[in-house]
Amino acid sequence: MYRTAIEKMKQWKESKFRKPLIIEGARQVGKTWLMKEFGKEFYRKTVYINFDDNRIIRELFTATQDTEKIIMGLEIYADTTISPEDTLIIFDEIQEVPEALKSLKYFCENAPQYHIVCAGSLLGIALHNGTSFPVGKVDFLRLYPLSFEEFLLGTGNERLYHLLQSRNYELIGSFAEQFIYLLRQYYFIGGMPEVVLRFAESKNFDEVREVQTRILKAYEQDFSKHAPKEIVPKIRMVWNSIPSQLAKENKKFLYGLVREGGRAKDFETAIMWLSDCGLVHKVSRITTPNLPLKAYEDLKAFKLFLLDVGLLNCMTGLSKRILIDGNEIFKEFKGAITEQYVFQQLRTTTDYGLYYYTNDRNNCEIDLLIDNGEQVIPVEVKAEENLKAKSLKNYREKYHPAVSIRTSLSNYRQEDNGLINLPLYTIAGGLPLGS
Repeated sequence: MYRTAIEKMKQWKESKFRKPLIIEGARQVGKTWLMKEFGKEFYRKTVYINFDDNRIIRELFTATQDTEKIIMGLEIYADTTISPEDTLIIFDEIQEVPEALKSLKYFCENAPQYHIVCAGSLLGIALHNGTSFPVGKVDFLRLYPLSFEEFLLGTGNERLYHLLQSRNYELIGSFAEQFIYLLRQYYFIGGMPEVVLRFAESKNFDEVREVQTRILKAYEQDFSKHAPKEIVPKIRMVWNSIPSQLAKENKKFLYGLVREGGRAKDFETAIMWLSDCGLVHKVSRITTPNLPLKAYEDLKAFKLFLLDVGLLNCMTGLSKRILIDGNEIFKEFKGAITEQYVFQQLRTTTDYGLYYYTNDRNNCEIDLLIDNGEQVIPVEVKAEENLKAKSLKNYREKYHPAVSIRTSLSNYRQEDNGLINLPLYTIAGGLPLGS
């Protein structure tokens, strides 16, 4: 399996300004695998330390913040020599030992020659709960489920992957039928590494569902194990409401769908907990599409997306036949799946700010707005080949964006007025935003 995040880690390794690297992301998106694979490929030696229920390591970091003594202790524990120039040090589940997080500051200041990467499944929770954190002394990398392009590589479709990479849209269009078939597979399977690996080995959709169900159960166990007891029921209610929230024509999150009479104050903490875990992504509404978009976000109106489209479909119980054959029963929910997919690809493959737009009268909605630091790009999401986009037309007439994206199952087409129709299966590879 190949993860594009490896390329960013290579850049980190070669940077003369390198600091200890923290990899963020939800449980089971492949953080541990990525760190170990990176060590295997680019270092002569890897020292892997898991802080979960590790008394010896906990006592080492509690006893001292002296980097030389810590390195000496790690060498004794791992029974090996740590050479700064060719050894990768991996700290896994680092949130379990706050002193280890704090030590990253001293490695940055006093021992920058060591190559240290860290991860923790619930690291975001630990940080927001007040764990001492070395602000400005670490680098960050966020890991998500596999993108559609990574999925192609992981399932043996290397030639189609390289074709997408070429951005030769005329040739890509010639293979549209194959891409659409694989895209529907991705809708069902998603990008969780264990799920993709199981499908690559077995080609069995029932086994895919078994692994997805196990992952979802593990997440729900995390609710009870790690969240404050008083908010666990609310976390479950928010979590279970997401499919129905996204199934609405207007996908704005409604507290009343979580519980009748529900209000923001009842569920804000639960939503924050799920967001800190990386299990949901919050996309705020914009009413004035000016740069920077963050300055114009409406904090009271937002959409919630799951971390993975395959897990979303597993939660809804949609069958493989409906997803892959395009059964009419699937029609009502298809827009939700497609919008989840598009958001997931953009979040996975770009660092752009992502929002959505509605006007004050709520009769014009743009599914996603992209802030790339230079312009605001509206994105209209269409589940099939329907190229009618009334809201996008109204938005363009009012705000005159230089580039607009309409993504659907139709082939690539660029119009003189800056409107680009981008096939859904190409969106993971980057947006043709022009000069």
